[in-house]
Amino acid sequence: MTQAASQTDRTGLGAAVGAYVIWGFLPLYLILVSRVPPFEFVGWRIIWTLPLCLLIVAYRKQGGEVRLALVDRKTLALLLLSATLIAINWVVYVWAIQNGQVYAASLGYYINPLVNVLLGTLLLGERLSRLQWVAVAIAGIGVSLLLTGALTTLWISLTLAMSFGTYGLIRKQVPVGSLPGLTIESAILLVPALGVAWYYAQSPAGSSFVQDIGLSLAIMLGGALTAFPLLLFAIAARKLPYSTLGFIQFLAPSIVFILGLTVFGEELNYAQAACFACIWAAAAIFVWDLWSRSRRPAAN
Repeated sequence: MTQAASQTDRTGLGAAVGAYVIWGFLPLYLILVSRVPPFEFVGWRIIWTLPLCLLIVAYRKQGGEVRLALVDRKTLALLLLSATLIAINWVVYVWAIQNGQVYAASLGYYINPLVNVLLGTLLLGERLSRLQWVAVAIAGIGVSLLLTGALTTLWISLTLAMSFGTYGLIRKQVPVGSLPGLTIESAILLVPALGVAWYYAQSPAGSSFVQDIGLSLAIMLGGALTAFPLLLFAIAARKLPYSTLGFIQFLAPSIVFILGLTVFGEELNYAQAACFACIWAAAAIFVWDLWSRSRRPAAN
């Protein structure tokens, strides 16, 4: 492994861990905005993400990259698709957390790494070592244990897994930087988001954004908590093999899973406990294999 490749891997790994830790603790933030309907919250989330992205674009002088992407029809079409997928993912995730389906949301992101591995091997030509395939098999067993007891909420889990897995695949291949790409995605979603915010403002309950200062500030914080982890994820998606990125993702649902036990008070059955053990065993095997293979060139 060359020094440049090693540096790229470290940058991608750090970005991936940062993104997944933030996403893992996101349910704690969602407690602050639990009074906001899921669709309205996602609308405000988009509205407050775009200004932050534009400020960072101006600071980093990346306006030219944004303009180049906007005039490229193929790039714009891909970003339209990725924007739609991430919007679906946000709505389903927020709805699940607000309706006490924390484990279903966690399961969705446990399935997602398997989707990433499948997409990476089938569509990107990535190859796994034998030990990594063993890890995939163990993780698959763990997820199947949960599926047997989660059929009624399976739509939540599968929607989250497939929407985010496909989103990451598109962002890995679209020829635009992480920040310009997120800025364009946010701009694409702005008109629908404004429409959603206007709809709720006209409702009898009125807009959640003007109810009190504390709630308004919490809603505004959603812009930063949306932009920063997505930026980190986009960086990681471009620098790491997609299969590797998928297994690092087990970090986020594991945090959500623990929060479901400790903060949200959901009961843990034997199948869920067994799944948790399988997932972490698989992740440990996968990470060990990556680490041991990365050490081999340095020993030569």
